[in-house]
Amino acid sequence: MILKNKRILIAGHKGLVGQAIHRKLVSEGYLNLLLADRETVDFIRREQLDDYFAEKNPEIVIITAGKVGGIGANKAFPAEFLYQNLLIWGNLIDASARFSVEKLIYLGSATVYPENAQVPLKEEYLLSGPFEPNVEPYALAKLNAIKLCENYYRAYGKNFIPLTLANLYGIGDHFNTNTSHVIPSLITKFHLAKALDLQEVEVWGSGSATRDFLNVDDLSDAILFALNSIDAGSIFDSGISHLNVGSSSETSIKQLAIQVAEAVDYSGKILFDSTKPDGAARKFLDTSRINALGWSPRISLSEGLNTTYDWFLSHAEVK
Repeated sequence: MILKNKRILIAGHKGLVGQAIHRKLVSEGYLNLLLADRETVDFIRREQLDDYFAEKNPEIVIITAGKVGGIGANKAFPAEFLYQNLLIWGNLIDASARFSVEKLIYLGSATVYPENAQVPLKEEYLLSGPFEPNVEPYALAKLNAIKLCENYYRAYGKNFIPLTLANLYGIGDHFNTNTSHVIPSLITKFHLAKALDLQEVEVWGSGSATRDFLNVDDLSDAILFALNSIDAGSIFDSGISHLNVGSSSETSIKQLAIQVAEAVDYSGKILFDSTKPDGAARKFLDTSRINALGWSPRISLSEGLNTTYDWFLSHAEVK
């Protein structure tokens, strides 16, 4: 059990996940929180990060920082997605090891699984085939961070826990039709179409690809559960490198688009542009391991989309 007076560093506290875990920890009475993003300390610069760790002496580290985006952003900036994330995550994990952090949570992504891996995706399928090409740079950086956590455990017994996540969404997301992930991008598109009285909305891809959409508030529950109830040995000593955290539901992009339209109350036509990439045909995580340990999601997709759209109406800047 993590004591509530522990110094907990949330690296990347202004992002979607950082905001959610901050809300969760405050609501649960964890008040000794260290909040840092690239404006506080440049995670890419090792010396700056060392100075920060020496001054603040975090006891728990949760890594939510990183360069993120959808397929379009990955295709536009592949070098940046690989290089910057390698440095950010590598530096944070290494500093946590050198400054004797008691426990670390690293958040991975389902992109680390091979493009043609059997679905649902089990932890054992890691490194069993090539990545999906459109997100390979990001996936490579994620894989390196997962393996870095594992090897710091194997070499030095560090209690560093990698969690591999489904597609995230929720309040606090980044809404942009060009660079956002699929849910905030679709919310923005349908909202603008409704506001402009457009009769149709175009969605990238055929609509047949399936994904696993996890509400970020469910994720914050899972992170707190991992902090209090999971140790690195229970993962790495069982022959795997990470734990899956997902919604336990598989949803096609077509189904998602229909549900987003319902949440936004848009009644026009939805057109799917099959000339645009679908990405991997299926991405759906097997969450049986973490479910067996005692955690499961509680927020349905329809409930989560309604809550997210309500937040969008009062907070988001449409681009």
